[in-house]
Amino acid sequence: MAPARIPPFVADCTGAGMELGITMTGSTDTGLPTLRTFAAAGFCAVAALALAGCGGGREKEKATLAPSMVTTIGVNSYLWRASLDSVSFMPLLQSDSAGGVIITDWYVNPKTPTERVKVSIMILDQNLRADALKVTAVREVSQGSGWVPAPVQAATVQKLEDIILTRARDLRRDSVGG
Repeated sequence: MAPARIPPFVADCTGAGMELGITMTGSTDTGLPTLRTFAAAGFCAVAALALAGCGGGREKEKATLAPSMVTTIGVNSYLWRASLDSVSFMPLLQSDSAGGVIITDWYVNPKTPTERVKVSIMILDQNLRADALKVTAVREVSQGSGWVPAPVQAATVQKLEDIILTRARDLRRDSVGG
């Protein structure tokens, strides 16, 4: 079995040819550096410089974000947390933090058992802004043996948006320390 052949430029850089017992025949070694020796040394120097450039050693600057943009989820974390807090008394049907969607299941208030409400909240942005929040509600009333759609007062939806935004601002103020 023939020994493994190592390319000459690798053998020149690492001395691997000597370690493996590979001898080169037909050498005209006169003791003077040849063009091949200079090329191999140049290749080794370039490789060493390239690897040295990868090392870094310097501390990278940390990007500073506005507190309203600090998030590990797909949407503004203050709006997300405030939305969940605001509808925590209702059963959740779906919540998607990456897409910013919260959908509650039907909620029946024990004081008015002939009425039920379902709420959908969408967080549209990573900024803590009033227009980054969209709340919709559906209301049904009991008639006979079934549920019939009923209108929802616009003030109800607006009030829920205000509660969420106020809570989100409070969470932000508490986290910033002001």
